[in-house]
Amino acid sequence: MNAVIKSITPGSIAAKTVIKPGDIICSINGIKIGDVLDYEFHSYDSRQLIVFKTQEGKLKIIKLQKSEGEDLGLEFETYLMDKQRHCTNKCIFCFIDQMPAGMRETLYYKDDDVRLSFLQGNYVTLTNLSKQDIDRIIKQRISPINVSVHTLDENLRSYMLGTKKGGYGIDALKTLAKAGIKLNCQIVCCPGINDGWELSKTIEGFMKLGTRISSVSIVPVGLTKYRQGLPLLQSFDKHLALQTVRQILFYSAKSLKARRSRVFYCADELYILAGLELPVNEFYEDYPQLENGVGMMRLFITEFERALHQNTEVDHGSKENKEKRPFSVATGTLAFKYIKKLLDTANEKYDTINCEVYAIRNDFFGENVTVSGLITGRDIINQLKGKELGARLLIPQNILRHGEDIFLDDVTVPELSDTLGVPVRIVKQDGADLLHAILEQ
Repeated sequence: MNAVIKSITPGSIAAKTVIKPGDIICSINGIKIGDVLDYEFHSYDSRQLIVFKTQEGKLKIIKLQKSEGEDLGLEFETYLMDKQRHCTNKCIFCFIDQMPAGMRETLYYKDDDVRLSFLQGNYVTLTNLSKQDIDRIIKQRISPINVSVHTLDENLRSYMLGTKKGGYGIDALKTLAKAGIKLNCQIVCCPGINDGWELSKTIEGFMKLGTRISSVSIVPVGLTKYRQGLPLLQSFDKHLALQTVRQILFYSAKSLKARRSRVFYCADELYILAGLELPVNEFYEDYPQLENGVGMMRLFITEFERALHQNTEVDHGSKENKEKRPFSVATGTLAFKYIKKLLDTANEKYDTINCEVYAIRNDFFGENVTVSGLITGRDIINQLKGKELGARLLIPQNILRHGEDIFLDDVTVPELSDTLGVPVRIVKQDGADLLHAILEQ
């Protein structure tokens, strides 16, 4: 039993009852509470009959009435109220298997928990679901769910996931789609394996599954220099990227005509590798796959340009008074030209921007890894030490561990600042925040 109450929100419904921290929720309206999804689903109703066990081991029952959907105000000792399900697959492209030894233990953990897909947007393979799990998803309308599919060919998927259950996951996907569960799908595209004709077959299979396939992202495989003992995989080059983008644009146009939604999107990296301009803001509709790098740069540019247009801080008097202190920006090689262009655009308006943008090469994982989110603190230090960084250094927030000031290699922001001898400002994944950081607002 893991539904142990950690705390109770003051003024909440539960705070007005005899329930106390340390008590254990056993059931709600006669249904056993096994995890957070059970709790969220069954605590939604307005009438509640709650059975709980006190710290002394006594069973008690309370009745209460509340507004439908109103939170009871209970926080539990563990987020899921149950053990997190780890991934048992051996994906040929798994990024975690491509990391060096000696990093902190949490970086090597692989989750494949459908509950975290619903609650936090994680991508899951559906290979570890039981029939009871599938039935509960359908009964409780747990939607949307994000699924790493890669291919709808059962044998090929089993090979790519390194498990005999690849086909089982496809059957689960089809069952959920048929039952009306909204699904966002991901294809990690590996040249020579699931691209080209195989990719077309997968997309056409998605189209046959209907409108429950809400969005599909096509993401190029990421390869580090630590692939010893792993299957040989090929990186995307310009030709392959261009071919894949054109292929997906064909299907997205076809889907737009049939469903009034493009559904199929390439990650920004494929456009950049192909040497193509990023699509316009409207192309991405409601940006359904931002976490997969689909439209992330276009949204960032749009936010920056909108904030620049709305910002009225233009006239600061004489040229001498308007001059800003020099500063610098560190970013990944993938985003470099876009960040540089945004700085130039801002300077056209203010004529006060004195900034040097540095593209940080990923020596830690290898030069094939170009995204900002995988840059280490040590690479920044090695490449910027001794450089003229000005009065401050701006770095993107996604370069750090979520909610903390630490890089993947355990270098902290204060350590970076002390070593480089310059204050560091963290810029949110928001173009407007970059403008504010530039203008020191």
